[in-house]
Amino acid sequence: MKAVTWQGKRDVRVETVPDPRIEEPTDAIIRITSTGLCGSDLHLYEVLTPFMTPGDILGHEPMGIVEEVGPGVTGLMPGDRVVVPFQISCGSCWMCGQGLHTQCETTQVTGEGMGAQLFGYTRLYGAVPGAQAEYLRVPQAHFGPIKVPEGPSDDRFLYLSDVLPTAWQAVEYASVPPGGTLAVLGLGPIGDMACRIALQKGAERVIGVDLVGDRLRRARDRGVETFDLRDFDSEKELVAAVRDATGGRGPDSVIDAVGTEAHGSAVARLAQNATALLPQKISGPLAERFSIDRLAALYTAIEMVRRGGTISLSGVYGGMADPMPMLTLFDKQIQLRMGQANVRRWTDEILPLLTDEDPLGVDDFATHHVSLAETPEAYDMFQKKRDGAVKVVINP
Repeated sequence: MKAVTWQGKRDVRVETVPDPRIEEPTDAIIRITSTGLCGSDLHLYEVLTPFMTPGDILGHEPMGIVEEVGPGVTGLMPGDRVVVPFQISCGSCWMCGQGLHTQCETTQVTGEGMGAQLFGYTRLYGAVPGAQAEYLRVPQAHFGPIKVPEGPSDDRFLYLSDVLPTAWQAVEYASVPPGGTLAVLGLGPIGDMACRIALQKGAERVIGVDLVGDRLRRARDRGVETFDLRDFDSEKELVAAVRDATGGRGPDSVIDAVGTEAHGSAVARLAQNATALLPQKISGPLAERFSIDRLAALYTAIEMVRRGGTISLSGVYGGMADPMPMLTLFDKQIQLRMGQANVRRWTDEILPLLTDEDPLGVDDFATHHVSLAETPEAYDMFQKKRDGAVKVVINP
């Protein structure tokens, strides 16, 4: 089959690789009909290269048709149309019982000291072959795949794999009080959708911050108040403007939907780039012990949120030696919640919104659809934020 493989920093290629096969009784094989290009994939493309191996198959937002199931899979059969969560969880362990599917005790990558396996996402999360391919082996298929009805386009349901539950959890973790204000830093796919969900769930006011005109316009069109980072000489000026707009207090809650590649973190970016250029035998151990993130967005969130407010992190961070302003966090009595989305915890709440009325705007959420062969160029376009790229969907 054809698949998108990682070969090095900013180097992804479509190659012919072996077809997946049933390896465990609870496996299924699906034929991919659509799959997303995620902002998290860009971290592999740019800064998390020490944890990658040439030939790794990328992608973790799959939707497709079941081709084959193992003998331990019930409730699923060939021909079913399914969306597959980006994490792999069993649904029956203690952690899954708590709704913490990203901590699944059956698939935890204990050798790396990490949580549940993820599709297409570094050796830290099991190096499981990903979904930017023609076919995908799905472990724990007795629990993970979500059956969806025939008829509507894939875009109606594809985002159940990652975007919708990640944004939903970000809003839930933000704990916006009744009549409260939420600020969202970063209006890429997750930040954009988090704004939509917050408004749908009744937030009185949603403020979005970005520096890409197309993303700001998309958010404004959905009723979000926007601040363009380019209009300010520093993050401190931005924080002051948002405080002024919220009665001098600051928003009740802030979602950081940016993560480790935040704009305005020059020193950390230099360190990340230098590490990525080192031989992997050196860069891997160095990154595991001493890696740092570009923390401009998180620092901005800490300064911006009101005293006693909540910060919700949905942007991916991977640093092991990040300096944190603990005095400010403690003094402001900030509540901080974070983590990979526990997909199956939220999907039953989200599904009723995927109706013909389309209140979240999923049908036209994608800005680009590309073929598998066009994926390497799509990575470059998305990473450079060209051509209005916010969400790219790949149709193998």
